[in-house]
Amino acid sequence: MQRIVYFFFLIVFISACTSTSKTGSSSVPIDPYQYKTVKKTISSNGAVVSAHSLASKTGVEILKQGGNAVDAAIATQLALAVVYPNAGNLGGGGFMVARLSSGELISLDFREKAPASAHRDMYLEADGTPRTDKSQDGHLSVGVPGTVAGIFAEYKYAKLPIAKLIQPAIDLAEKGFAITENEAASLNALQTDLKKLNTVMPVFVKDKWKAGDTLVQKDLAQTLIRIRDKGAAGFYEGETARLIVEEMKRGHGMITLEDLKNYDVKKRSPHVFTYKGYTIAGMPMPSSGGLLLNQMMKMIEDKNIGAMGFHSVQAVQLMTEVERRAYADRAEYMGDADFYKVPVEKLRSDSYLQNRMKTWDPNKATPSTAIEPGVLMAKESEETTHLSVIDKEGNAVSITTTLNDSYGSRTVVGGAGFILNDEMDDFSIKPGVPNMYGAVGGEANAIAPGKRMLSSMTPTIVLKDNKPYIVVGTPGGTTIPTQVFQTLVNILEFNMTTEDAVYKPKFHHQWLPDEIMVEKAFPEDVRNALEKMGYTIRQRGAIGRTETIRVLPDGRFEAVADKRGEDAAEGW
Repeated sequence: MQRIVYFFFLIVFISACTSTSKTGSSSVPIDPYQYKTVKKTISSNGAVVSAHSLASKTGVEILKQGGNAVDAAIATQLALAVVYPNAGNLGGGGFMVARLSSGELISLDFREKAPASAHRDMYLEADGTPRTDKSQDGHLSVGVPGTVAGIFAEYKYAKLPIAKLIQPAIDLAEKGFAITENEAASLNALQTDLKKLNTVMPVFVKDKWKAGDTLVQKDLAQTLIRIRDKGAAGFYEGETARLIVEEMKRGHGMITLEDLKNYDVKKRSPHVFTYKGYTIAGMPMPSSGGLLLNQMMKMIEDKNIGAMGFHSVQAVQLMTEVERRAYADRAEYMGDADFYKVPVEKLRSDSYLQNRMKTWDPNKATPSTAIEPGVLMAKESEETTHLSVIDKEGNAVSITTTLNDSYGSRTVVGGAGFILNDEMDDFSIKPGVPNMYGAVGGEANAIAPGKRMLSSMTPTIVLKDNKPYIVVGTPGGTTIPTQVFQTLVNILEFNMTTEDAVYKPKFHHQWLPDEIMVEKAFPEDVRNALEKMGYTIRQRGAIGRTETIRVLPDGRFEAVADKRGEDAAEGW
């Protein structure tokens, strides 16, 4: 009898051991084959909003296991690298803005960098013709990835073992998860590019994907395991680095072992400003988002926009004009401040912004040709992803990451299973000369070795009485700053609910092209009135996918995921 009992407990012990990683971290109890998307939660202990239900659930489970908001953000990021391959990533980069429980505001820049062999005219033919196909597609479009280095820079502020934070992503990659109808359609549309741009056919290649299919990514799981076991060196050195460089050689890319080894994250001072008693913290250069948001908020601060009313012709016209002026400055002055002297203090000064508004006429459009300075901006993809996290300890985290285009370069590292970015296209590939889209960029954002390309990502935290009040961000390329701007104005000025602030129709103006882009549901009477004032209106698809957490008066957390995608909110 004793022998039977002994063997029984031995079996239980072995079973328990095999359900954990070698460091003892257990898998997160989430069913990856049956899950539902929640758009709004109200919770007391913490909340996560991200682009995918499984990622948001993963983040909340980490909070339940004793992690703080940074732990949850890291786990969410890693899960997104598996379940959201078109923008969640190991092969891209991004930015983090955080407010720690100590009261410290921090920002981390893990934006991709140009390889050491990159040069200003690398996408030009001998006659000067720009080759945007090379800057946007395949191996030559890839910047040195920063995401994994960023995760380990974030980890300095976390509590739990890294193995516990990464194991859910490993499980999702190794065992697979059920894809949605939209994900299936996205993968099906990608097949031609995948076959054209890859040297080793990735798991994404299939005759036809359908909703409910299981996506298993064994190579990606092994890459994640190397990161778990060896830290950032498990990506930037050793086997994964070797696989990246071999992929570059096969596809005539530029990234070398030295490029990977020399990648560094920059801890920067957040871009902080005040607005009617609120403190707003955003990302500094090379993100234009923090400065653009600063300019736009300050240009309306003395205009009593709250009295004009949401979606009134007066409010939309005013917001359009401040967007126009801020984006003209973006085109001329903004870039990687480590390489180019960006006149941030002048551009944010009250006297400068007041002077910018002297040409504002509330009764008519100000033509963009009358707004100086500026040159046209380079095309920027809208395929980024954002996550917002908060916990009961007072930590708040806002992270935006990107591969640039949807699925980045559409190139997967053979044997490593992750998609590489095409961020080199975010540089101005030929300053002052239009590319195939009729758009050009300025000297501030010209290509240089080791330089980080300009971005519009706008991870943002709003403090009220020096405590986190709003955590917000969105994907959307050049529309990102205007969507964060409008969401904050909706809450702070129009006193809207968080759902309405996120869900109501958005609009966008970026100086050039000289038009207001509006969503389909944008009010017809407002469109007509604006057209009579001289504006050109262009209807387009969804603008942004804003992820917002708001602290309610009773201290609970209201998390809202944008209805424009399959984004999900989870709380605890």
